[in-house]
Amino acid sequence: MKTKSQTLLPKVQKSITILGENIKLARLRRKYSTEQVAERANISRPTLLSIEKGHPRVSIGAIVNVLFVLGLDNDIVEVAKDDKLGRRLQDANLIVKERAPKRVKERPIDNIDE
Repeated sequence: MKTKSQTLLPKVQKSITILGENIKLARLRRKYSTEQVAERANISRPTLLSIEKGHPRVSIGAIVNVLFVLGLDNDIVEVAKDDKLGRRLQDANLIVKERAPKRVKERPIDNIDE
């Protein structure tokens, strides 16, 4: 059975690569070895290296485990927290265009003097 390869837009691939580089820098700042982080995150060392290189086929669970080991698990909660575009779209949908109430036509008053 043939598996589909995932095609990523260049901008998406760049974001994943930057995420991997940031994870690697965080690991190096803490002076953790790849073996230590991989063991604590319950993943293999090659998986950790794939995360750090920005390979798109790594599961989000593995990435979050590594962030947890590095003490950066709160960062994942911040993703899409301030969704400016989404909020603007949501606000745009709140405007409900309704027809104005029908006006009651004024009836001519019959002359009482007649």
